[in-house]
Amino acid sequence: MQLTLIGIGTGNPDHLTRQAMRAMKSAGLILLPRKGKSKADLADLRRAILADVAPQTPIAEFDLPVRDETFADYTTRVNAWHDAIAAVWTQTIAQHPADNVALLIWGDPALYDSTLRIAARLTPAPKISVIPAVTSITAMTAAHAIALNDIGAPFVVTTGRQLRDHGFPAGVNTAVVMLDGENSFTALPPDGITIYWTAYAGMENEISLAGPLQETAPKIVEARTKARAAHGWIMDVYLLRRV
Repeated sequence: MQLTLIGIGTGNPDHLTRQAMRAMKSAGLILLPRKGKSKADLADLRRAILADVAPQTPIAEFDLPVRDETFADYTTRVNAWHDAIAAVWTQTIAQHPADNVALLIWGDPALYDSTLRIAARLTPAPKISVIPAVTSITAMTAAHAIALNDIGAPFVVTTGRQLRDHGFPAGVNTAVVMLDGENSFTALPPDGITIYWTAYAGMENEISLAGPLQETAPKIVEARTKARAAHGWIMDVYLLRRV
């Protein structure tokens, strides 16, 4: 079986590549996850993209398993969750046999996305192809009209968990933080740090705030709380730069 992972970017249909659109049209089946009522608009957006780009391609929807939080160890929780998702994929594909199956991946399949690791659990192993996409990072830097890195300087892409546990990454002046559900930037000593924050990057309801961390952090926390309450979910990313 051919399994194609199609990056669809940040949710803006204008960010789809021609390669992604061709893959949607040529797929024999597209798997579409449902993540519950609070995130129904994520599935709706995928449906809207497919209705516009590949209306003839069959779709098989499935309910995404909920991660079991009873495991004490984070890695164990994630691995068990990925096993459960792989099992649902297998069951769904068996009910809708196809030689060329595709999934629409939010963002880019290679950046803080587990689809490749889940696909590796399938038996027999499929032939996997990946179509890259605009990332939330590039959409965020575009929203603020800033460069991702200083001249000739490195940067780090990390997670909120890492920022909370270890502070600002050593050896760099620029850190991009993803998967931060707890406003981890508020735990940093704010002096000399500028933050560039964007939620729903590239989407119609995009929100962006930027400024010195000490002044801007409370504004971000407030905006984030209101946006999550209004939409039931939030995707955000931010860049921290020491000056």
